[in-house]
Amino acid sequence: MSEGIRIYIADLAAYNNGKLHGVWINACDDLDAIRTQINEMLATSPEGFSEEYAIHDYEGFGGYTLSEYEGIDAAHDIACFIAEYPDFGGELLNLFGGDLEEARTAAEENYCGCYKSLADYAQELTQETTKIPETIAYYVDYERMGRDMDLNGDIFTIETGYETIHLFWNH
Repeated sequence: MSEGIRIYIADLAAYNNGKLHGVWINACDDLDAIRTQINEMLATSPEGFSEEYAIHDYEGFGGYTLSEYEGIDAAHDIACFIAEYPDFGGELLNLFGGDLEEARTAAEENYCGCYKSLADYAQELTQETTKIPETIAYYVDYERMGRDMDLNGDIFTIETGYETIHLFWNH
C-alpha cells in the first residue's frame, strides 16, 4: 500500500521562473533515499544551481491534507503512519488536527475494531463482559447502548464506508 503514498517535490528555482521541474517520490521510502532523490532532482535543475524545494502535491494520504510547508521528515512520518493504518490513518490524523502522537496513541491503544454499526459493537462488548439471561436477551437494546456510548463521549468513530465504522475508546 505504501507505494501509492507519494509526494511531489518541486524545484523552487525552476518554479519561480515559470518552469515545472520536480519528482514524485514514495513518501515511505527511507529518509536517506528520499533526500538522495531530491538532491538528484535539484542537480538537474533547468536553472543551473538550485537548492530549495517544496512539496507541491501528494497522493495516497487517505484524506489527510498535507501542507506544502510540511518538512520531509514530518511528511515521511505521516506517510508511514498512514501506510501502517491504511483504513483510517488519514482520517484519524484529521480528527487530531495532524497531531501524529495523538493519532498513534489512538490507533495503538484505543482502537476497538471495525464494525457495521455501534449496535454491533455494543452487543459484542456486552456479550463478552456480561451474562445476560436468555429470558431477557431479546429485550436488550444494543442500538440505544451504542448510541449512548457515543453521546456520552466514551467512544469516537471514523466511518470509512457503508457499514464500515472504526471504533476507538476516548481515553
